[in-house]
Amino acid sequence: MSTYISKRLIYMLIILLAASLLVFSLYALTPGDFISGNLKLSPERKAELREIYGLNQPLLERYFIWMKNALHGDFGYSLAQQTPVLTLFNQYIWNSFLLAIVSTFMTWLIAVIIGVNAAYKQYSWFDTLVMVGTFAAMSIPSFFIGLFLIKVLAVDLKWLPPGGMLATGSNATGLAYLREVVHHMTLPVIVMTLLGLGSLTRYFRSNMIDVIKQDYIRTARAKGLTERKVLFTHALRNALLPAITLVGFELPALFGGSLIIEKIFNWPGIGQLYMQSFGLRDYPLLVGFTMLIAVLTVIGTLLSDILYHIADPRVKL
Repeated sequence: MSTYISKRLIYMLIILLAASLLVFSLYALTPGDFISGNLKLSPERKAELREIYGLNQPLLERYFIWMKNALHGDFGYSLAQQTPVLTLFNQYIWNSFLLAIVSTFMTWLIAVIIGVNAAYKQYSWFDTLVMVGTFAAMSIPSFFIGLFLIKVLAVDLKWLPPGGMLATGSNATGLAYLREVVHHMTLPVIVMTLLGLGSLTRYFRSNMIDVIKQDYIRTARAKGLTERKVLFTHALRNALLPAITLVGFELPALFGGSLIIEKIFNWPGIGQLYMQSFGLRDYPLLVGFTMLIAVLTVIGTLLSDILYHIADPRVKL
């Protein structure tokens, strides 16, 4: 195990190095930047700022300077926000993580329960409703679901706030602050759960249909085990094995998948900050965010391989 992890860490470093060069080059070669697009600055001031921030230097020289600073924990300075990139990440990333981790947990929990029951009751009315619902959830765009639920639950019924993380002018602390955050995050969590529920439910359903036809499932039933124990103890564990490969995509999806949702619900997360920075061409922040997604991707892939081996020791690393 230790030898495998050591080799994978070396591969991860090589992949991240190549990814950093690619990401930095793509943003650096994109026409325009925050300084050149700022109409309030005079040509002389623009030239001065480009000289100060090293934007006139050759591409490779700028990359090596950025990489040297990144290895020391400095991912650059956001020109639009006038704040170091890591400081902005620390301010916004935890809000995105809170929103994403709750929705991911709810998605997997509901998908497992519905997928197992749909597979057990294959071709029943429940299975038909599940399949129709999953295809509908996969087909409807995220912005439409978000705006529709805002119209129904926030505007018409007034059950939930339409956006934000706290009420305007709120000074709540302690449990009152926690209740307010939960109240505001309920609507975006519902939308993110619905968006991920369709494909994951179909995945668990198809896996369970294959597993419950195996001989060892018939043997477990012949031993007199309850159907609940057969499904959720014997069959589900093996049906989860292919789903473990999805873990590698869950970490980057925690932040990359909520970009539009955070914008719709005005949630103060890293996704909304990224969208704002993209419009302003704030490339230092964009490079830092893209590299964060790359790091989460390689870490998630490593975790999925290790978890697969733990779940099924027969699989060699």
